[in-house]
Amino acid sequence: MFKGQIITVGPVETIHIGCCARFELPDGNELAIYNVNGEFHATGNFCPHKGAPLSEGTLCGHIIECALHGWQFDVRTGEGLTVPEPVESYRVVVEDGWIRVII
Repeated sequence: MFKGQIITVGPVETIHIGCCARFELPDGNELAIYNVNGEFHATGNFCPHKGAPLSEGTLCGHIIECALHGWQFDVRTGEGLTVPEPVESYRVVVEDGWIRVII
């Protein structure tokens, strides 16, 4: 996979406001896709601490909290809020009702 590739995740109605979902990339890596008040964001799906899936965490506004140990990340940037380690973040665009992630 090369940088700048656009991956179609699915229609916007599949991820409700305040929810997140797991998406597997063709290379086997995973993304967590978040719907924050109608704005979509994407990060790598795994917490850098113990690898727990962030898509199974708790989303509160633009903050995802890992379900395993409570590490928190800003889904807009991937910045670690409770720890120094970030998660990878990706640009998301919505076109014609489809969520697309630029990886």
